[in-house]
Amino acid sequence: MGNMILAATSSKSGGSSAYLLIGLVVLFGVLYFVTIRPQRRRQQQAQQTQREITPGVRVRTTAGMYATVVAVEDQDVILEVAPGVEARFMRRAIMDVVPEETGADFTVDAPEDPETYDEAEDDAPTDGRHT
Repeated sequence: MGNMILAATSSKSGGSSAYLLIGLVVLFGVLYFVTIRPQRRRQQQAQQTQREITPGVRVRTTAGMYATVVAVEDQDVILEVAPGVEARFMRRAIMDVVPEETGADFTVDAPEDPETYDEAEDDAPTDGRHT
């Protein structure tokens, strides 16, 4: 009787290994189409963008810095990161080109009424304690 149970379990394991193999192949296929293929497409687009860089273009680096391309050399680009401040970057550090209308020029607005800040100082306790 023990031999029958052993024979029955060994014959079923052959079928389940085929399902396991099919499952692994399907899982790898899904993994390829969900992660590997889109990553390759992004890399190809980034390489194409890096090849087409020209002076005067506003770009964003992989570190998130916005700058304007001043000069393009063999494998390097010279970027103006602030007015009068130039830095040399590898061409691979350019992530994408920033459209003209969404530039990263940020300005700090001055308060319209500077006296509103003085009122807050008047409300502070005069005995040196902070609340």
